[in-house]
Amino acid sequence: MEIKKEDLKVSDSKIWLEDSAGNMIAFVEFPEFEPGKVEVTHTIVDPSIQGQGVADFLTQAMAEKLLAEGKKAELTCSYAIRWFHLHREFREVLADPEYEEQKAKTLSGHACGIPRHRKN
Repeated sequence: MEIKKEDLKVSDSKIWLEDSAGNMIAFVEFPEFEPGKVEVTHTIVDPSIQGQGVADFLTQAMAEKLLAEGKKAELTCSYAIRWFHLHREFREVLADPEYEEQKAKTLSGHACGIPRHRKN
């Protein structure tokens, strides 16, 4: 599956991809919990398109968006933790790069973590 930036839908807290019928088939979610800080909570890809680099594409688009906006990220999504560990060129997006690196070294399993920051 070839994805182009113009295929992505973008809001303040989510970047997603839709199929031809307009159904969301993949997304990365990053709600802002205080001014200038987001929490990357989920990266989800429909099984029908997994293994084609979709999560990587979405996460990079999110990292570039946050970088351009001068926002910092905290990570609770296991995919995002691994992704930022492998893509050190985006370390400046992280609110605490050392802490995120420690999480990457001890991460196991595939589930996203429980969000630390919830809006009431």
